[in-house]
Amino acid sequence: MPHSEFLSLQPDEISLNRLNKEFVALKQKTQKKGNLKLFPFNPNFITPHKGYVMGMSVSEIQRLKDYRSDNKWINSIAEFQAVTGVSDSLLALIAPYFKFPDWVQAQNKVKLNRQPIEKLDLNSATNEQLQDVYGIGPKLAERIINYRNRFEGGFASMFELKSIYGLTNEVISNVNKIFDIKQPRYIKKINLNKATQEDLVQVPYIDYELAYSIIEMRVLREGFKTVDELTKLKDFPTNKLDIIKLYLHIK
Repeated sequence: MPHSEFLSLQPDEISLNRLNKEFVALKQKTQKKGNLKLFPFNPNFITPHKGYVMGMSVSEIQRLKDYRSDNKWINSIAEFQAVTGVSDSLLALIAPYFKFPDWVQAQNKVKLNRQPIEKLDLNSATNEQLQDVYGIGPKLAERIINYRNRFEGGFASMFELKSIYGLTNEVISNVNKIFDIKQPRYIKKINLNKATQEDLVQVPYIDYELAYSIIEMRVLREGFKTVDELTKLKDFPTNKLDIIKLYLHIK
């Protein structure tokens, strides 16, 4: 890479660039020598080489590196997955080899004997509490609160987090581990089999064109049996179905 181009990169880009180069070298080395056999190890000290051989991606190793650079320690299997974002399938393969210090294991046993920690209420969460979730910074925390404040009563469902720009499925999963909704916002549901076009456009992600298509489909089918049938429509936002279902029911 030309020197001037290297200088134009941000620190995080430089770090990832270096890791990518290491991965290329490691791949060549691993192909020659074969895969490593795993032995018990402390996941806090995973090197790029070991991470690659175990199947971790560059970004997953970088997250671990960033976490440890802040002098933070991983003390459980669940915490390792929350920090790195590794898949359930990869975690199932490598977690049996995790070896934490004796005092950590003893601490985890004590935690298992305690009552489950009660989750915090998303409808009263502060900006600071939201930033305790891995993957949420000041801007995302502000967006969550701004979305909540749009409605009297706040969130009706955790599914509504899918409406917030910048929240990935991974981060939403992290939010669900810490927060729930104690008193969901009341939504008066619309009968899908009776709704007019004007009724339907009150539902998030349904515009007039889609509302017309829904009514046309309803006539052809002589009514809907389930809300899920809407996914058969062309251009229906299937990834927002859980949110749309908060507003509709069948009678």
